[in-house]
Amino acid sequence: MSKIWFITGASRGFGRSWTVAALERGDKVAATARDLGKLKDLVDTYGDAILPIQLDVTDRAADFAAVRQAHAHFGRLDVVVNNAGYGHFGFVEEVTEAEARAQFDTNLFGALWVTQAAIPLMREQGSGHIVQISSIGGVAAFPTVGIYNSSKWALEGFSEALAQEVAGFGIKVTMIEPGGYATDWGTASAVHSEPHPAYQPMRDAMAERRSSLTAAQPGPDDTTAAVFAAIDAENPPRRLLLSGIAYDIAQNVYAERVKTWSEWEETSRSA
Repeated sequence: MSKIWFITGASRGFGRSWTVAALERGDKVAATARDLGKLKDLVDTYGDAILPIQLDVTDRAADFAAVRQAHAHFGRLDVVVNNAGYGHFGFVEEVTEAEARAQFDTNLFGALWVTQAAIPLMREQGSGHIVQISSIGGVAAFPTVGIYNSSKWALEGFSEALAQEVAGFGIKVTMIEPGGYATDWGTASAVHSEPHPAYQPMRDAMAERRSSLTAAQPGPDDTTAAVFAAIDAENPPRRLLLSGIAYDIAQNVYAERVKTWSEWEETSRSA
């Protein structure tokens, strides 16, 4: 049975890859983007199977209107993918209030508003799958992207609670946690804080390391089979890591955390 998708940030990166893959297999997609011109080629190719919607996810009222429009147009919503987001680069000391709020407005609150809009519709139909695009940066944290990490950890926090809250209504929740892929996340769509000279040596080292990793990154199209396996599963995972690098990082991070908790167990229990 074909699925009806609602995908934010569908004009590039993961959003575009998954939009095209869904349309290619016969599904229908409400695809949102700030610039609808970037979806024109998809509309020309797939016609009525795609519903382009102009949307800035930081606008809560517009998010609710877009979700209602998609539901009214297609008659139901099976999969809602909160993909819209960007990376902010800056050491914690460098990040301004405006930069921090802008990062959270898009990466966290945009997903929250779309999720809130979708829940009543999915609850009424007795089914649905909310897919939150997190990151390996929602599991581990790295220098220069602390505020980005924070937005993704927050996304995972409310999504973990959400999954328990809506399970009884037939609604499933999956957090997708990609590693590094060849999107424009770290280039054209990235935002950078004003650099502080004290951090320049570390910044240079991080940039060099990132450059070497970027050269070997797979493209977003390489994720579609894994994502569709989770979407189509009868019992989808709460979390899905994408890439071997992401898997290894997550394993190492949690092993280190368990080790530390175990070493300090006596102190913890004494408190």
